[in-house]
Amino acid sequence: MPEDGPLSRRRFVVGVLGAAAGLRAFPAAAKNSAAVYAPLPQPLVFAQVPGTDIFYTIGHSGVPGSSNAGHTSNAGFIVTAEGVVVFDALGTPSLGWAMLQKIRAVTDKPVRFVVISHYHADHIYGLEAFRDHTDAVIVAQTRALDYTSDGNIDDEKALPRLAQRREVLAPWVDSKTRIVEPGLVFRDLAEIRLGSHSFQLRYAGPAHSLSDLTMLVMPERVLFAGDIVQNGRIPFMASAAVNTENWLAALDSLGVMQPRVILPGHGRPSGNVEEAIAFTHDYIRHLRKFASEAVATWTSFEDAYAKADWSAYRDLPAFDASNHGNAYRVFLEAENASFAGAASPK
Repeated sequence: MPEDGPLSRRRFVVGVLGAAAGLRAFPAAAKNSAAVYAPLPQPLVFAQVPGTDIFYTIGHSGVPGSSNAGHTSNAGFIVTAEGVVVFDALGTPSLGWAMLQKIRAVTDKPVRFVVISHYHADHIYGLEAFRDHTDAVIVAQTRALDYTSDGNIDDEKALPRLAQRREVLAPWVDSKTRIVEPGLVFRDLAEIRLGSHSFQLRYAGPAHSLSDLTMLVMPERVLFAGDIVQNGRIPFMASAAVNTENWLAALDSLGVMQPRVILPGHGRPSGNVEEAIAFTHDYIRHLRKFASEAVATWTSFEDAYAKADWSAYRDLPAFDASNHGNAYRVFLEAENASFAGAASPK
């Protein structure tokens, strides 16, 4: 779908959704209030940011599989006087349903919005439960619309990924599981207002994915960072959509928001915001240094990888699953920059 014109700053407010220029709204699919989901092997556990009505769940550190029932990403929700805002929907319809049950146990207020940090499977399959059982508006950055399109350059292709998850995450992802698209998208900046709360949305990509966004909850100053921050866990970067230069710039911009607490897309929440951001920032810089030196010396990737010092990261969650692919992706980025006559990434 073609995008609207440039969006320097736009705001959408409950009651006038889609009225502001630059926002794009889409009709919601029909609900299926009779839908049921496979039970989880263990309850979904939530914690609360002290002194707030902000709740979150922390995913397991490994890759999605039967051992963790697909719960590998973080998600949360905020209760306001006028309803609930959810950030990310988790990686199976069963997990989304369990999250909705937690919300209903905390408050009888309706879910008004579900904001999606980016369109990757571990964050969106739970949308099915919210679509089936609530009237929530699903909000994403406009590049999320590319996820199911032929023009998607991300290595996570929507339909092959769904087929893979139906195999490894059965019965929680099955033949009935579907991809739920956003109902409202924005380009650069947007805001949701509910009661005394403001939810400030910013496009942060392309970085980890095409459609990365962050959400700052005010007045609590709690930042939902999505997957551009992965505190204490090796991030997934082996995708053609990854742009490490933009990713570093996005990380640098987070401090300007002056968050008090940061909730990453994966890994530990933290009140030490600078430290949490620095983990992902330093890892990306480490990869870029490795890649630029290998390209500058005409060293093959495998030789350079074997000789590189990975000791600072080797024992961290997801290293075995992701580091080799991440390093190769950044190596290709440095190689392309070199062939184009630009400076290699550092």
